[in-house]
Amino acid sequence: MSRAGICPRVNSRGAFGIFSLALLLAASALEVGAYSCHEVRAAFQMRQVGPLHRVPETPGTDVDLLVCKHQGPSCCTRKMEESYQLAVKRETLHNIYSYSYELKHLIAGHSDAFQDMFQYLLSFSQGHLSSLLEGTYTPLSRQALPHVNQLFASLSLYLRGANVSVEATVHHFFNNLFPLVYTRLINPGIVGSAAVRTDMTDCLRMIRQDVKPFGPHPAVMAQELVDAMSVGRQLGLFLEEGLEVLNATEHIILTKDCVKGLVKMVYCSHCRGLTLIKPCVGYCLNVMRGCLASISELDQPWRRYTNLLEQLTHAMVGHHSLELALLGARGHVNEALLYAQLHGPLITATVDKVCGLTTGAPTGTQPTEPGVTTPSTTSSTPLPSATPFKPRSDQWLGQLAHLRSSPPLKPSKGNKHSLRTLSRDFLMYLQRYKSFYAALPEMLCEGENVVDDATCWSGDDVVESYTGTVVGNGLHAQRQNPEVKVRTANPSLAEVKERLETFNQETQEKFPNLGQTEVWEELGSGETEGSAADCDDEDGCQASGDSQDTTLDTKGSSEVGSSGPILDGPKESPAKPPSVRVVGGSPSGSWPGPCSLALLLAALCSQWTLF
Repeated sequence: MSRAGICPRVNSRGAFGIFSLALLLAASALEVGAYSCHEVRAAFQMRQVGPLHRVPETPGTDVDLLVCKHQGPSCCTRKMEESYQLAVKRETLHNIYSYSYELKHLIAGHSDAFQDMFQYLLSFSQGHLSSLLEGTYTPLSRQALPHVNQLFASLSLYLRGANVSVEATVHHFFNNLFPLVYTRLINPGIVGSAAVRTDMTDCLRMIRQDVKPFGPHPAVMAQELVDAMSVGRQLGLFLEEGLEVLNATEHIILTKDCVKGLVKMVYCSHCRGLTLIKPCVGYCLNVMRGCLASISELDQPWRRYTNLLEQLTHAMVGHHSLELALLGARGHVNEALLYAQLHGPLITATVDKVCGLTTGAPTGTQPTEPGVTTPSTTSSTPLPSATPFKPRSDQWLGQLAHLRSSPPLKPSKGNKHSLRTLSRDFLMYLQRYKSFYAALPEMLCEGENVVDDATCWSGDDVVESYTGTVVGNGLHAQRQNPEVKVRTANPSLAEVKERLETFNQETQEKFPNLGQTEVWEELGSGETEGSAADCDDEDGCQASGDSQDTTLDTKGSSEVGSSGPILDGPKESPAKPPSVRVVGGSPSGSWPGPCSLALLLAALCSQWTLF
């Protein structure tokens, strides 16, 4: 019995011992699992930090670390810290690039779009002027068309930023045009040897600006083009400057202190096996504002840059100033040619005196307008017997009706892409990026990268909330930054900032009244240009929303149709606001005196009496 009474007692004690041992082994297993580096290895591999063999299987003690120092076992090694530094630099620069990509794409895309639109306007205006010469001034059109091509080619280079003078280009065009006008319109029967004609051509070209055979029209045309195109040119240069600033931002060099702060914020928690913990928001802001202190210094010049960019766009597009200036070249050339024909005898007498060429040709002629006679001048030279060039009678009435001013333009109903809509869309998107450089650290510290709740990473431990002082943007505020030491400004970014400030200042000095330019009503209103698509032409609706405004609409640089804009509207010249004056531009030429106006009116009255 004793054995039977003892055996149950012995068996119960053995079972309790076995259970206790099992619990101890289980606890030991859980403890080993908690301090294993399996999750660290998985995160190391998933984020492609470096070679996987650098991660130990189990935590080590007395590890000689430089950044992620802490008491207790660690899954990090010195080699892992080196990999973490390279990875965190790569990731931070990639994040900066991802946020600046949209802004860079916006500027680069609209820079190309603006240039394409400029080239379309130039091409259309060139064809507009060429058609005038071919249809109305046929005797000189073949020789004049190469000079027209050269004129608009130079204007195209100017809009692209080349070192070209618009004023010199326009006067060079009229210098080359004068010999053709003199020998084919004013004196169409002039004869002479090849040498005499060459000498006459050279002389006429050199004396054109002194003789002023075209009246004030070359100077007026040059000034209008300078005023309008200089703004478009500056806009293109401004967009290029913005791209340079963004390129410098994307290629910044992070300092050693910044990299250490980033590693401590992003990867030091991994050394303790905490791969899912996120940094506290305030902690992240301190680290990012310390790393991007030099970038944040671009905030003020960038804000001024975007304001000037808006003002340049308004000055270029407001009341279609650039479009009308380019299209107005046709009207100015036509007026210049009419002026030369009406003053043919006086011009001939002056040329004979200045050039001293004896050509045996008549020195006066009838103007090209049918039935219009030129009053006699002080010269006693008889009128020529050669028949001057006359436009066809069915064209003449139309010339008197609309060639005295730039033809008003009205867009096609199905065409809603124009320089104005392009500019409005650009400015609408640009509004979002005025504070880009001030907001960049915050953008890097939002979303899934950080947490603002309890249990976040403070750089040293898991805390309920970050207790450090959160500093502001800029170099001055970083003196109080508890996370990153900022010693000096980044030299390359300091140079970018200085260049941007200089560029802004030069633009403001070149266009002193830029901010006074009238802003068109449609900007920011949410309306689509051509919203009067449901309004018929007979209703008298203006596509631009202004009864005196005109517009040239296109389908964009890649969708430009061959037919061009639709010409329509009243025959009055469109009202224009005061143009943005360019410092250093040439003054406008004076208008003809009372005698010249009297001659012009007499010619017009004589023409109408024939009908």
